[in-house]
Amino acid sequence: MATKKKSTNDHNDSSEGARHAFGISIQELETLMRTRDHEGVKELNETYGGLNGIGQKLKTNLINGLSGDNNDLSARITAFGRNEIPPKPPRTFLRLVLDALLDVRFVRPIIFAIILFALSFYYPSGNTFEPEGKPTEANVAWIECIIIIIVVPIVVLVTAFNDWTKERQFRDLQSKIELDQKFNVIRESQVHEIPIKDIVVGDICQIKYGDLLPVDGVVVQSNGLKVDESSLTGETDLIKKHESEDPFLLSGTHIMEGNGKMLVLAVGEHSQMGMVNKLLCTITEENNDNNNQNTTTDADVSKRQVESGSTTTDAAVNNQGATTLQEVIPDDVNQANNKDDFDRFKFEERPSLQAKLTELANQIAYAGRRIFILIVLVLLVPFVIEEFVQRHEWNNKFCNRVVGYLITGITIFVVSVPDSLPLAATISLAYTVKKMTKDNNLVRHLDACETIGNITTICFDKTGILTTNRMTVVQVYVGEKHWKNIENSTKEIIIPANTKEFIIEGISVNTNYSSKILPSTEQETLSKQVGNKTECSLLGFVDALDGNYDEIRTRYPEEKFIHAYKFNSARKNMSTIIRRSDSTVRMYTKGTAEIILKKCNTILNRNGEIIPFSTIDYDHLIQTVIEPMTCDGLRTICLAYRDFSSNRLPDWNDETNVVDQLTCICICG
Repeated sequence: MATKKKSTNDHNDSSEGARHAFGISIQELETLMRTRDHEGVKELNETYGGLNGIGQKLKTNLINGLSGDNNDLSARITAFGRNEIPPKPPRTFLRLVLDALLDVRFVRPIIFAIILFALSFYYPSGNTFEPEGKPTEANVAWIECIIIIIVVPIVVLVTAFNDWTKERQFRDLQSKIELDQKFNVIRESQVHEIPIKDIVVGDICQIKYGDLLPVDGVVVQSNGLKVDESSLTGETDLIKKHESEDPFLLSGTHIMEGNGKMLVLAVGEHSQMGMVNKLLCTITEENNDNNNQNTTTDADVSKRQVESGSTTTDAAVNNQGATTLQEVIPDDVNQANNKDDFDRFKFEERPSLQAKLTELANQIAYAGRRIFILIVLVLLVPFVIEEFVQRHEWNNKFCNRVVGYLITGITIFVVSVPDSLPLAATISLAYTVKKMTKDNNLVRHLDACETIGNITTICFDKTGILTTNRMTVVQVYVGEKHWKNIENSTKEIIIPANTKEFIIEGISVNTNYSSKILPSTEQETLSKQVGNKTECSLLGFVDALDGNYDEIRTRYPEEKFIHAYKFNSARKNMSTIIRRSDSTVRMYTKGTAEIILKKCNTILNRNGEIIPFSTIDYDHLIQTVIEPMTCDGLRTICLAYRDFSSNRLPDWNDETNVVDQLTCICICG
């Protein structure tokens, strides 16, 4: 409770600080993002004066972005928080030691060792039944007990240290991954790629197809922007976003079509995804507390029964070839509130090796308990019958004999329980983890060593694993000629001047402006490709032709596009319409070669002149150019364009008729 009160006070203080410094509080921004839809648009326009009004309150230039001043960024972090969700506090080394000590595999040997240690110093007093001439043996039974008492804590410490080391390594790895996650923001009119955690309220972020939004915000500029909000709302339909209709963007959602810019309104714990995570953590803690208070379970159960209505079925799972055993446990809460049979049960998985060893140890212990009782009875019953029933005598030596029988039975029981078997498995897996760590394979759970040992087939993504996640143009069909092996040199390619101008300008404006090529650093020999790799390969082709895509993009900013059809999986092409300096309205299109060529009725020849393009020409290009490129494992992209009369512009919503009657420029592979 104290922690929650302190957190609430900090929230109120920061909210008041935000209102004092920026004229708007965190709570108001959270309320605005929760409202959304038509009510949110109404509140945004009436209460805050629209995008310009809220931009003024946040002291943000909607075009040039923030100034990038460190004092301003620090003030925003103080007022609105940092874009990170505080992780759960790591378990301390003492906590890990305590968790290991509570394991029944370690507790049972210690208890038995203590019992045997105490009994090893028991010396019967008075007369015994032992022969008088027998020499007295030295008492060394306590040595084995001391060894067990020493070895078990050592194993516990080793286990806890391994867990502590792995947890620290994974936290360091998680921190490195978070630093590698970057996003494009506009500051001082320049696009900067910064770590996600450095994004602050008031930033202007560039968003594009494929992005996972790390913050909440509103759209300030969009080109065919559609978002998948199913991760938060469950709605699978794509939601169209526009400055005037539905401008609200939520963290954790995916940009599925188009691109644009957004004004950041909430970060970290105050974003929608942050509030969801905080709520989940609260529910998890409450459930853990309830489970600790009300739930008592048997950790060594290997077979459970699942009750569903009046039917009882065996839930023992046969997993001979699998790597894990799955236990089905009835969930009484869900059973009462949910009619779905699948949601009625919780599924717990345990490693097969641990399950089999535990089951074997339990079976041996079960047999050992019965042998203990049987041996004590076999020794004690004849003795009692002989001494008490027949002789009717009692002496202190009888008590010593009874204690000796009990010690014999306990010794057999302790020896019969293979508690060292799970310990040996744990030590073996820990050693395996150490060897895998030397090979740069971090293992968080010991169970993974067993799982990885049973793998027969590995399926993984090719890009970035077997390849370097880089693409380049290696073949091109232009000017009625197919040029191959051009990645090393493009000087030998003969391209007419006007065709080269079409290629450079078309690629520059008809690619996402977030895609670019950065110069190589001292540590890297190759230039860095940022954004879509296919588009980066085309931009590299522009550089090879001595073009400057940055200069062309500066001449034609996205805000001045007449219209744009952004790439998606159904369209399989992308088109951008611009007004050139000579007042010509031109549309550049790129996409899958087969689809674009079908929409072309003309093509540029070796002299850069427009000539007709027939169905026969289409079939010829498919057989002689596209299929050979495909056989070489290349992705074929066709570039085309179309000019419109500035006096008779078409209806841009009629995409079918607009993206038609194109002129093919070239085909890149």
